[in-house]
Amino acid sequence: MNQDQDMHMKYQVKMNKTSHEYFMNEALKEAQKAFDKDEVPVGAVVVLDGKIIARAHNLRESKQDFSAHAEFIAMQKAAKKIGSWRLENALVYVTLEPCSMCAGAMIQSRIKHLYYGAKDIKAGAVESVLKLLDNRFNHQVIYEGGLEATKASNLLKEFFKKLRV
Repeated sequence: MNQDQDMHMKYQVKMNKTSHEYFMNEALKEAQKAFDKDEVPVGAVVVLDGKIIARAHNLRESKQDFSAHAEFIAMQKAAKKIGSWRLENALVYVTLEPCSMCAGAMIQSRIKHLYYGAKDIKAGAVESVLKLLDNRFNHQVIYEGGLEATKASNLLKEFFKKLRV
């Protein structure tokens, strides 16, 4: 690899990191909306071709719907927007490690890449409790955790502290 190629690779890595931070911060804005509605503060965005095509936050309490998780709602909105349940080239950014329902929905909808913030040591199905996405299904979702994890974790801690007061 010559010097120009090396610089280009470093630039790509920097741009990707910046993009990931941007999209995760957009998911954090959604999490704040959930917080403001007294919902567990989890937010998600779905990205296709470098653009956000759907965004959502937890609405489980207000809708009294067990499936109203941020990433689940965002994927439903994304599928509706593109007119297909197949989200093959889509990226999901979510502030909390997905549960088994949401991780399974990512496999079923053929999400390309999952990025999440904080780990969920009680219900996380990507790395914490289960490693669902590591199994050999007909579709493999690539994943990376820990993006803006401190911000996501702090918002969750603040929410649950508020509930105890």
